[in-house]
Amino acid sequence: MGLDIRIPLGLIFLVIGGIMTGYGLITRHSAIYARSLDVNLNLGWGLIMFLFGLVMYLIGQRQKWQDDPVNPRPWERKAGR
Repeated sequence: MGLDIRIPLGLIFLVIGGIMTGYGLITRHSAIYARSLDVNLNLGWGLIMFLFGLVMYLIGQRQKWQDDPVNPRPWERKAGR
């Protein structure tokens, strides 16, 4: 069919979640978290976004593999091929 929306959406969330997680790890014990009661929201939400992006990307890739008419799954091949 076409490009599955889950693949680019998953990649966007992977990149943004990775950036936020990296920033949260670098600034772990910084004074900027004093206003938020020392809760590192960058690290927490970065991990959540990264995991969501990973799940979306993997589901999109799996569905793409299942719907491929040119290269069918091994058990769907005809005996003559």
